[in-house]
This record gives sequence, structure tokens and C-alpha cells, in this order.
Amino acid sequence: MSADPPSVAVGPNRAMITLSVMLATTMQAIDTTIANVALPHMQGAMAATQDQISWVLTSYIVSAAIMTPPTGFLAARFGRKRLFIGAVTGFVVASMLAGAAVNLGQLVFFRLMQGAFGASLVPLSQAVLLDIYPRHQHGRAIAIWGVGVMIGPVLGPTLGGWLTETLSWRWVFYINLPVGLMAITGLSLFVKRTYRQKKLPFDWAGFTLLSLSIGALQMMLDRGQSQDWFSAPEIVIEAVLAVLCLYLFVVHIMTTQRPFLNPAMFRDRNLSMGLSFMFLVGIIFLSTMAILPPFLQTLKGWPVILTGLVLAPRGLGMMLGMMVMGRLAERFDPRLLIAGGMMMIVISLYSMSQFTLEVSQKDIIWTGFAQGLGLGSVFVPMGVITFATLDEKYRTEATALFSLVRNIGSSIGVSISFALLARNIQINHAELAAHITPFNPLVTALGITGPEGVGRLAIINAQINQQAALIGYLNDFRFMMGISLLAAPFILLLRSPHKKGG
Repeated sequence: MSADPPSVAVGPNRAMITLSVMLATTMQAIDTTIANVALPHMQGAMAATQDQISWVLTSYIVSAAIMTPPTGFLAARFGRKRLFIGAVTGFVVASMLAGAAVNLGQLVFFRLMQGAFGASLVPLSQAVLLDIYPRHQHGRAIAIWGVGVMIGPVLGPTLGGWLTETLSWRWVFYINLPVGLMAITGLSLFVKRTYRQKKLPFDWAGFTLLSLSIGALQMMLDRGQSQDWFSAPEIVIEAVLAVLCLYLFVVHIMTTQRPFLNPAMFRDRNLSMGLSFMFLVGIIFLSTMAILPPFLQTLKGWPVILTGLVLAPRGLGMMLGMMVMGRLAERFDPRLLIAGGMMMIVISLYSMSQFTLEVSQKDIIWTGFAQGLGLGSVFVPMGVITFATLDEKYRTEATALFSLVRNIGSSIGVSISFALLARNIQINHAELAAHITPFNPLVTALGITGPEGVGRLAIINAQINQQAALIGYLNDFRFMMGISLLAAPFILLLRSPHKKGG
């Protein structure tokens, strides 16, 4: 499948194109998390249960995941500029309708439309930036793109909380209108039209199989914890459907003449290794941010505001890492920069695995900053080297896959982290409580058999719960450190772009 030829933009046009595409990308990235903090307000307004209101998040995630892979075909069929403007327009309209929804059904449907229209914004912006910047400035382009994409999960909850408390939960959707209008204006004025392959056929069989696989996987990950994972028939069916449809999809694209995704692009070693590496890094990306807030608020008893403040340096470190690596990636071997970033991630996760209940704010801040700096140092050079040797005709398809595997990795990482946490807390509690018996002289010395024994047992049980939870969190940090070490060997399989004269 052919993609659009690269656009050439110089001077002020390049700056305006960059600004326009990043407005669209940041808008979409923020919307992935901005509604999270407003869910309780939506639940009250819609008279919904906890499970029902969770579909406001699930519908967006599932539809965005399903509609990301067709980006390459849609860009070739309708033209990249038309698709970009149409996607931003549809996203803004769906946002306004979601803000005006009067019942839960409408809200979920419009969130689903938001995800469908917004799915192509991130890969399209990455493809456009790679086209308008010369190859030796791709590090700078990826850094700009990365800041826009990665800042969303950091700013989303803060912005959503402020809008909800100051105005209304509906404004977490209405805020997209001015940003979207500016993006549409910039795209219309400065982005050049690209040719269209009007007779390009669509591989409906491949799209259906991949959509079913992604949708079933996302549903399994989203509902697994609440349904007790594979003890529920629903989760088993979703897991089987995800694996079976993925297998049939791979067989289909390898045997059909016009596949939905061209398997020829996977012959590029950098692309294949880069996608594998990014999947593993995606597991780490959101997992830490997902489990640190309950660790600090539940075990440490810190207020929400303090928790947000001590976690903010992670985002600052990520932005700093991206901006610095945007320059260094043009001068040094990206593989060395990636290795340095992974080393920082491993060191920070190891330090986090040594936390105690007395961990200070300083420790939380420096480990978060180091981890963010490491992630920022990985994302930029990995984005450069993954596409460095790839034929430009596959660029839009490849950037869509790059975003997809990172998002799927993040979904899997968050689900595994919470599943391991819940399981380990139960196991740790049982093992620790097994020592609280009348035959233990240390326990007997506490006087649990006397009149005050019930109260003392309750205090001991609370301490056991606290220690069991602490060990569970530390095990999660060790798991993430193991994933980081597992991803490291992929660096050795990447080919340096500088050897090809890039």
C-alpha cells in the first residue's frame, strides 16, 4: 500500500504546520485521560453505576485502538490533508455532542465517535513531521511530537479536575472546540494536498479480523480485574477471540494480494525491532503513574494535591529528556542514547523497589524525575531509528502501528500491574497472618488472649494489611524493572541510521 509522498515545507510554513499538527495531537492525547477525574460527576449526572460509567473511558479506548491501524489506507485513499482535517473536525463535533449528552447512552456513543475520529491524529502528525523535516532533523521532529503525545497523560487529569471543579464536567469536552478550530485553520492554510489513490480497494476481511482481535483484547484488559480474570467466562471468550482473530489476521495478510497492512514493511529490521521494543516500553510507561497515586494516598496518607505535586517532576523529566535527545539524536548513535535512557529507567525502578513506609518526598521526586528523563531519552531516539531505514511509502502505516503497539503495551501494563498488586496483597497477607498464632511467644506477649485481645488483634491486622500492600507495590516495581531489562537486548538488533548516510 502506498502512502503519500513527503511534503516539503520550509521557513514559516514548517513552523505553522508543526504548530497545527501538534495542537491536534495534544488535544487528542489530553482527551485520553482528561475525563478520568470527572467520572464521579458524570456518574451522578447520569444516574449510572460504577460499571456503567466506566464505559465512558472504555468506549473511547476501544474505538481508538480499532481505528488506528486503518490510518495508512485512509491517508492513501482520501489524501493525508483531507483525512487530517476530517479527523479533527469529527473529533471536535463528537466532543461538543459528548458535552451536551443528556443520558449515558448518548455520552458513551459520542465518546466512541471521539475515539474513532481521534485515532488517526497521532500517527498522522508523526508522519507529517517526519516528512516536512529533513532526515538529519528527525530527532528534533520526534522530540516535538513526543512532547505533545506524552504530555497528555500528565496534563489531562490536572486540567480535567480544574475544569470540573471550576465550571462543569461538560467542559472537559467543550475545551476541545477552540483548540480544534485553531488546528483546522492551520491545517487548511499550510499543509499541502497530497495525491489520492481513488481506486485503492479496502481489505475488509483483514480489518475485521484485526478489529475483533484489538477490541476483544481491550475489553479483556479493561474488565479483567472486576470480573476476576479467567474465572469468568466473559474474559475467557475475549482472550480466545483476541488470539484466534490475530492468528487469522496474520495468515490473511501473508496470503492475500492486497492486504490491509503490507507485510513487506516488516522486512525492515529496524521497524520490527522498534515495534517490539516500544511494546515493552509501553508496559512501563503508564504503569508507574497508575499505581503510585494509590501507594502515596492509601499507604502514606498523602492528600491528592501533594500527590500530584510530587509526581509532576516525572512529566518534567520526560519533556527535558525529549528536548535534549531531539538535539543529540542528530549527532550521536541513537542506540547509545536509548541504552542510556534504559539505564536511568532501571536505576529508578530499582530504587522504587526499595521504598519503605517512611519514604520521603525527596525520594519520590528524584526517582520520578529520573524515570521521566529516561523515558524521554528513549522515545525520541527510538522514534528516529525505527523509521530511519524504512521506505517512505510505508511511513503512515508504520507510524499508526507505532502508536498502536505503544497504547496496547500501556493497557497491558496497567492491567497486569493492578492484577499482580491485588494477587500479591492477598498472598502476602496470608503469609504474614500465618505467624499470628497463640504458639508464637512474641504474639502471646502482646496479650491477645486477654479482655483487650480483640482490639489488639484489630491493630495487628491493620499493620499486616499495610505491610502486605507495601510488599505488593514493591513487587510491581520489580516486575517493571524486569520488563526494562527484557527490552534491553532489542537495542543490539537495531541498525544505526548513520551507516546509511542518513
